[in-house]
Amino acid sequence: MQRRTFIASVGAAAVAGALPAPAFAKTRAGRDAYAWKNAVVNGGGFVPGIIFNETEPNLIYARTDVGGAYRWQEDTRTWKQLLDWVSRDKWGYYYVVSMATDPVEPNRVYAAVGAYTNGWDPNNGAVLYSDDYGETWGIAELPFKQGGNMPGRGMGERLAVDPFDNATVYLGTPSGNGLWRSRDHGRTWARVEAFPNPGNFVVDPNNDYLADNQGVIWIDFDEIGDKIYVGVADPDDPLYVSGDRGATWQPVAGAAAALGTADGNRTIPKQSAVDDTNGYLYVITSWDPGPYNGGPASGRGGRIQRLATQTGEWTDVTPAYNPSRAIPGFGGITVDRQNPRTLMASTCNNWWPDEILYRSTDSGQTWSLSWDYAEGQDRTDRFVMDSTDAPWVSWNGTDQGPAYAVKHGWMIEGLAIDPHNSDRIMWGTGAMIWGTEELTRWDTQGKLIGQNEAGQRIALPIERFTVGVRAKGVEETWVRDIAALGGTLVSAMGDVSGFVHTDLNRPETMLRPGWGGNSLDFAQSNPNIIVGSGEVNADVDSHVIVSTDRGETWRAAARLEGVPGGGSGTVAITADASALLWSPTNTDKTPVYSTDLAQTWNPVQGLPAGARIRSDRVNPAVLYAYSGGRFYRSTDKGRTFTDTGATGLPAEGVDDFRVAPGRAGHVWLAGRSDKAEVATGLWRSKDGGVNWTRISGIDLAIGVGFGKAARRSGYPAIYTSATVRGQDGIFRSIDGGSTWYRINDDAHQWAFAGSAITGDPLVYGRVYLSARGVIYGDITH
Repeated sequence: MQRRTFIASVGAAAVAGALPAPAFAKTRAGRDAYAWKNAVVNGGGFVPGIIFNETEPNLIYARTDVGGAYRWQEDTRTWKQLLDWVSRDKWGYYYVVSMATDPVEPNRVYAAVGAYTNGWDPNNGAVLYSDDYGETWGIAELPFKQGGNMPGRGMGERLAVDPFDNATVYLGTPSGNGLWRSRDHGRTWARVEAFPNPGNFVVDPNNDYLADNQGVIWIDFDEIGDKIYVGVADPDDPLYVSGDRGATWQPVAGAAAALGTADGNRTIPKQSAVDDTNGYLYVITSWDPGPYNGGPASGRGGRIQRLATQTGEWTDVTPAYNPSRAIPGFGGITVDRQNPRTLMASTCNNWWPDEILYRSTDSGQTWSLSWDYAEGQDRTDRFVMDSTDAPWVSWNGTDQGPAYAVKHGWMIEGLAIDPHNSDRIMWGTGAMIWGTEELTRWDTQGKLIGQNEAGQRIALPIERFTVGVRAKGVEETWVRDIAALGGTLVSAMGDVSGFVHTDLNRPETMLRPGWGGNSLDFAQSNPNIIVGSGEVNADVDSHVIVSTDRGETWRAAARLEGVPGGGSGTVAITADASALLWSPTNTDKTPVYSTDLAQTWNPVQGLPAGARIRSDRVNPAVLYAYSGGRFYRSTDKGRTFTDTGATGLPAEGVDDFRVAPGRAGHVWLAGRSDKAEVATGLWRSKDGGVNWTRISGIDLAIGVGFGKAARRSGYPAIYTSATVRGQDGIFRSIDGGSTWYRINDDAHQWAFAGSAITGDPLVYGRVYLSARGVIYGDITH
């Protein structure tokens, strides 16, 4: 049953003092229930792990670095999110370090969670445990942090269920915390004191994000010899084994020579895979824990080693050939349990022109490649990539010689052959899950490349199979702003630019490749005109983009010299589109304005660099700005601004302020901060930012936005992601902020959600908010 929290505002608190609270307003709208969905993108973020259950067919889990965990639904071929219940105060639980599915009781599943091992996440990590396939979860808090979005998050799996005693679950940890174990299905945990090596490998000791000890990386089980193997981030001592169910541990002979170096580059064991039929443990190594870096300066960055678990013999089975360069290192490895002499591995960040999947059907003695060059750079592939269900993944590009627009991927570390079906494989990339159910056709194709009579390399004719999108239901985009035009939804996103949706159930092409969206606005009187600002790279000529046809096409604005690529800032356009303003960030340049839709720029007078800017939604001459506790207003279309003299506004922690449509001069400002001395909450001005009242009872507000009013002449519906009288949630007011109603429930919290939030101008009750992608809610009756 949905949890309903109806909260009366305590009125408005003027900056000078609090006003008395009104009575509860028990409205019909207060009983609205909501259904929540995603604006469909399919993918859009890193999927570092895909985990098949070894006992129950079609039971598959996928973990993401920042967007929760999913379970596969075979009947619809879609993924179901399992962690939307994560609350704002424990937002790091949405960042999944590792998952394990129980091979004895498949209903049991575990997730190791926590965002960062440095100070960015204030909470320690946890292990989540479920007895019902992830429908509900218990929480076992840990006395240390975990890093779901730290370097090395594609290694592992760090969680593993002992197949001989499934009450026993192991956890490899970072930061020198060693190997941990639970003996009660993940309810309680203790360090394995007998395990001798917590690891010592760090990427860069002088960088806060890269300085963490990668620690204990993975646990695997040799069911023939009843042994437990543990990989450690220590090039000099990288592998341990226990033959007595974890009571004692010994270093594996020869492991340092096999796993700790590649062509003079120090390496660590990133992943393992066991062949219990033939008695092999396969280990891939890399000079870098991933997921970003390519190869080292010289030589190979990693190897594939095979350990005969019964004899202790090591064999280097590294593929001898990479078409484009030395192998940069490996990302993932998987064994076909139906045909255990068959295994596959992926490069990690081969980058140009593409990653490579390697396949062996003879326990690694020989390998074939997913693609290769004929003469020169004439590329030929074993499969075609069908991106129909995620058309944006081409980055709106076309093939450039061997560099295809739709790639095998990058950051491929989640790589898994279905243990019940040799024809099915899935792999995760930095943006997508790919898969096929035709995998064994690879083995009947023969060679990709032959030679002609002149000795030249030529592509041989083969029947290619199809690899397609397997990310339906996975929504992981980083949403930074949303504009609802009515029938059209525009989003600005980091990493993948953003999208224009005219059908929320249909994935679209990308808004503008190379442009990392940050801020959006549209002309209230002519919403066909949309502007955006974003981060750029060397391939894009401007931070600001403009559309005059409701987002169907976009053009770049004139570039403003001296603004770094990350200086996206905020953008605003007047209600009649006669003036456009841009306030870049990460620069000492002050905001600029344009009267020709950003073909030329002029300096704004009276604003500090980096000020946040918004336009009045009624008066085309008026714009507003906020910076450092001071509020500014322009009455000449942004040419000049003056301080309104407002007092009592927070000096920091203001991520958002918005202007109500249809109400000239009505400005709402959201404030949040972790500092006790900084005021937080939601403020309202009805006179263009001169006088402000603080909405009492709202402890803090992250974002605020507006939608269609409940009544024809009523105030626009107000939506905010906030804490109201101690309750975190998504709240709505239909009476100008006098009363508030929580419209989400405890099952739909999405960790840290709603920094961008807006209603729909045409559909009463509909709200869009940033979470794992764009989430939208509609009233159900």
